[in-house]
Amino acid sequence: MALMTRTALIAGATGLVGSHLLDQLLADDHWDRVVSVGRREVDRSDPKLTQLIVPFPGIGDLPAADDVFSCLGTTIKVAGSQDAFRAVDHDAVVALAEAAHRAGATQFLHVTALGASARSRIFYNRVKGETERDVSAAGVPATVAFRPSMIDGTRPDVSRPGESVGLVAMRAVGPLLGRFRPNRASDIAAAMIREAKASRPGHRVVDAGALGRA
Repeated sequence: MALMTRTALIAGATGLVGSHLLDQLLADDHWDRVVSVGRREVDRSDPKLTQLIVPFPGIGDLPAADDVFSCLGTTIKVAGSQDAFRAVDHDAVVALAEAAHRAGATQFLHVTALGASARSRIFYNRVKGETERDVSAAGVPATVAFRPSMIDGTRPDVSRPGESVGLVAMRAVGPLLGRFRPNRASDIAAAMIREAKASRPGHRVVDAGALGRA
């Protein structure tokens, strides 16, 4: 009897959540192949890992994959403008979902943000909501949007002193923040793994409260 093989593809593996997710995918026997796509390679070597360089926000064609994970994201400050932010957090993510559909993926799992809504008056939340809407229309049979609060963890690729100070304060008063409590990056990655393994059809959202708390 032939063994079932499963391929995971991840975009954004150099970031905070993506680096944790890559580690967990490589350690999990549910997937025998992991493909990382990004503007640069991750500093990681593993027999299961294949790395592809792609010119975001364009994606082009992807190799065949079963489960596609997007941890792409930036901030307006880092991106430099609202247009540059949208190019990453909307355009690149939607292009990835459309490429995933062409590659035969059955699931697309991506990180958005607490408060995401295409009708929001807040630019950041509106872009995240539009991304969720457009990803769900990309043709992949199952899509899952993960909406964390502020993400807690040490970023491997960039220094954000203001965010670090904010996290220290939020940890101190965490129980008082309710759904706004920070989410650990490792917990978000673990939730993405769980949802991928559950393999439920349709389009759904996983809110901050179901992602684990710092």
